[in-house]
Amino acid sequence: MRIYIDTSVVGGYYDKEFDAATIKLFKSVERGDITLVVSNLLQAELLRAPVHVREHLAKYDPKHIEYVTLTKEATELADYYIIEQVVGKTSRIDCQHIAIATLNKVDILVSWNFKHIVNLTRIRGYNSVNLKHGHIMLEIRTPKEIIE
Repeated sequence: MRIYIDTSVVGGYYDKEFDAATIKLFKSVERGDITLVVSNLLQAELLRAPVHVREHLAKYDPKHIEYVTLTKEATELADYYIIEQVVGKTSRIDCQHIAIATLNKVDILVSWNFKHIVNLTRIRGYNSVNLKHGHIMLEIRTPKEIIE
């Protein structure tokens, strides 16, 4: 299974509120049950994180991590999410994560961001835009939903 993660998942490993499910998710990566799909956007966001969070992904076998990039097409799709008012302009980075995951046809995008990503109204909005532009419907879940 190919799972796109955003920054909240890496940080969730070290957060008491989210650590139990997040640790189980990363155990699945260690076993090779999951391939993490990691974008250059995530990597850039991690540069501002504490060292232990920034270096977290280095603990895992590179064969279980797939690296993808923010392309022009993903930037344009992210802009459509804003134009269609799925979220506001301040959520542009979240939109870019959604667009990257969509265009790379991941199985699931996983996040702990309940306001702009893992939110039923937003998910429906993102997928409405995706369908309108000929893209896949994207599964969006929390780590807890994936491990259970």
